Amino acid sequence: MGAKIQRGNMFSSIPPLFENEIEETLFEGEGLRIQRVLSCGQSSPGGFWYDQDEDEYVILLSGEAILYFRDEGEITMGSGDWIFIPAHKEHRIIYTSREPKCVWFAIHGDLEPCI
Repeated sequence: MGAKIQRGNMFSSIPPLFENEIEETLFEGEGLRIQRVLSCGQSSPGGFWYDQDEDEYVILLSGEAILYFRDEGEITMGSGDWIFIPAHKEHRIIYTSREPKCVWFAIHGDLEPCI
């Protein structure tokens, strides 16, 4: 009979306070993972760099953030901004807003940009 329709809201069930970034996997398939990520003032620890094995496409749905890329410098993001981060592109999170909280929509996998 097939899979059931599922639905939700990206802005529901956001805790009022949280110490660590929250990553929630919404869907997962062969070579693909879709997540909702919640940030509230978190940043990367000193000296830490993300160096991911997968490409990542991220949309910041709410809030503000500053990312820093080892080769390209600082990128400021606001609500509605998206970024494609190729695998092994070293980066850090410098800032995420507390109010409004950051709600991210992230797709991880072997992705090929079309634009």
